[in-house]
Amino acid sequence: MNRSYFKSKLFLRYIFSYLLILVVPLIIVTAFIYRNATRSLQSEIELSHINQLNQAKTIIDGRIKELNDMASRISYDERLTPYRVHDPYFSREAISALNNYKATSSIIGELFLYYYNDDRIYSSRGMSNLEVFASNYSFHNWTKNTLFHDLNKVKFPAMRPADLVNRTPSLQQSILAYIVPITPNNPNPHGTIMYFIPESELNRMIDSVLGSYHGLTYIFDNNGQILTSNGNERSLSTQEVKSLFILEPGIHNEVLNGKSHSIISVKSSENGWSYVTLMPSAQIFSNVLQVRSFIIMLLLISVAVGGAIALMLARMQYVPISELVKFANSTSRSKRPFGNELEGIRILLQEHSVRADLQEPYARNHVLMMLLKYGNTQGVSSDLLGSFDFTFESSHYFVVIIECDEFSNKQDESQNRQAIFHLFTQVSFPELSARAYSVELPQPNQLALIIGYDSDGKLQNFDHIRHIVEATRNNLLEMFDIHPVIGVGTCYSSISLLNQSYIEACSALETNISSHESITFFEKLFSTSEQDFWVPNHVLLKLSQSLKQGSFEVAERTISVAISELPTSLLSSQLLRFIVYDILNTMLKTASELGIHNLMHEVPPKITYNSLEELKQAFVNLASRICSQVEHDQKNEEHTLMDQIVLYIDSHYREHTLSLETISQEYSISPSHLSRSFKEKVGINFIQYIWQKRMNEVMHKLITTNDSLKDIIVQVGYLDTPNFIRKFKKETGYTPGQYRSLHIPEEKTGTLSDL
Repeated sequence: MNRSYFKSKLFLRYIFSYLLILVVPLIIVTAFIYRNATRSLQSEIELSHINQLNQAKTIIDGRIKELNDMASRISYDERLTPYRVHDPYFSREAISALNNYKATSSIIGELFLYYYNDDRIYSSRGMSNLEVFASNYSFHNWTKNTLFHDLNKVKFPAMRPADLVNRTPSLQQSILAYIVPITPNNPNPHGTIMYFIPESELNRMIDSVLGSYHGLTYIFDNNGQILTSNGNERSLSTQEVKSLFILEPGIHNEVLNGKSHSIISVKSSENGWSYVTLMPSAQIFSNVLQVRSFIIMLLLISVAVGGAIALMLARMQYVPISELVKFANSTSRSKRPFGNELEGIRILLQEHSVRADLQEPYARNHVLMMLLKYGNTQGVSSDLLGSFDFTFESSHYFVVIIECDEFSNKQDESQNRQAIFHLFTQVSFPELSARAYSVELPQPNQLALIIGYDSDGKLQNFDHIRHIVEATRNNLLEMFDIHPVIGVGTCYSSISLLNQSYIEACSALETNISSHESITFFEKLFSTSEQDFWVPNHVLLKLSQSLKQGSFEVAERTISVAISELPTSLLSSQLLRFIVYDILNTMLKTASELGIHNLMHEVPPKITYNSLEELKQAFVNLASRICSQVEHDQKNEEHTLMDQIVLYIDSHYREHTLSLETISQEYSISPSHLSRSFKEKVGINFIQYIWQKRMNEVMHKLITTNDSLKDIIVQVGYLDTPNFIRKFKKETGYTPGQYRSLHIPEEKTGTLSDL
């Protein structure tokens, strides 16, 4: 504050006026602030804790779901059939398979496979008789007879509470036993998978999320049994513990064991488990004491220096704005000076908004790709879908794939492709009650459209679809003068079947390319006269395409449809065998085209089956092998490609023209796919990686050369010198000149400047 202000009588009158006005209500206002601050702080701590507990619940639910999925895979694993695990020759392979399954999850202490009424049990350590639960795994509260009964009678997955197990005479371990009947969801299971989960593993996962929390944590099953508990307070009575289970999800304040506690309760929708934590109120109010001390000190200072209250209030109002202005100056990319403090803050918010907008297209495309691949938006929050303005409320959905051979690696045509992509980012056809979302596919010359529409009854479904596709094609012809090749999938009434439509669109596009048609509808393929008892060619084409895409769900459904629609009552066994060979040949031919040549030895020379269900299961298992191999090969190819791209960036990061678009053109993949895959491979995004490479190179040259800073920055491909200096200081705390002075002797630095 300018001292000349105190020479003004008017200013002094204002000070005395503020003193009279503020001193009286100051105590009331201070008490009110203190009360609200304590409540707000307590609420923030409790809300933060409930979010952490929900995160812990989500992690544990995910791990339990992994165990259920593992049990499902084991039940279908040919190496672990009753015949193979009992066979002396194959038993080693079965034990090795169990050991591999166990190794996929860090929370599994041991894994057991048991078939009903067998006197032996199998684990990753080998085959044992049931006496192993009286010698090596002796539970305190779970007798061998009860354990044997549970292994043979449990119909649904069940978790046993943590129990002490005698591993050796001198070693005890607290273990939870999770029992899953196999085959899962089958009313008549034939065996059991039993997981031993060390209680310490669950506690470790909870501790890793809750962090510095000091209290007691319980996990109850849906019957109120304590599965596990963790914490430093274990003096609650049995009745008090039971009262925790019946609490509604949310935040509660209760007195337990004579102490006030803040209780957080959440419930899992996956398995009905309840997660409850007890936080002593004293832990919360220990933080409040700091606030109370500060407010009391502020009150005393304010009363003692009453004449300066007005000055202090003005200063207190200005301090937050001043801090924001400092932050804006340190992070803003703008070179022009700020007109005032609020202008600087506005520019900062605009720049952060621009950065978020740059990442939005890649996140949006990733969500839609998951929809095409899996046929649902499971795991994607409604808030995220809303932020992208996705609305999936139409009555019908189908997928269109557009391929334009005009696209190449030339810069202008790449820009043309991006213009088309942005055109269909979200386009509507009001006259057809349709809306489309574009999805950038890994292939640079392909684009997918997810189209939803509501039927008004005036047009047949196929005519409605045809009009939408033709309107899409006309837009491309009118605006870009290109001639696309289009494949159209079947229309479904549920968005969960979009992966089916996607595979069908791929099949139609593949047929389209070979037939040189502009538009091909999958449901109109092979509509020529075919014998009703043969598997239609379009079904075989869809099966082949699903295997090529590695989409097991679609392949399984296609096989089921093909088998179930066979008119077995009208076919001789010989003709039925020929039809079966038709399906098998399609699968083997596709596998051969994909480079998978090791399946022939698994196919018997003569196909025999006792029922169509058994035949279908054999084909499904074969499809699973092919799809798994395709996914494995795709991941390997992607990892290899990302390794090449990383090497390319390491060699070319000094070029200022290096960008996501130039690399996507160099390696013929879409920018969206490149951005997502690069971050999965390296751990940071593309821009951060290049910045770090350039930053490291600048730091090296500052120490090892006498080149000017401007020359060094240009040498590493960065053209905006002032902006680089600001970012350099933000990361290191020093300007480049200061950094150079700190790391080399002064006599060698010469007369160097930051510029």
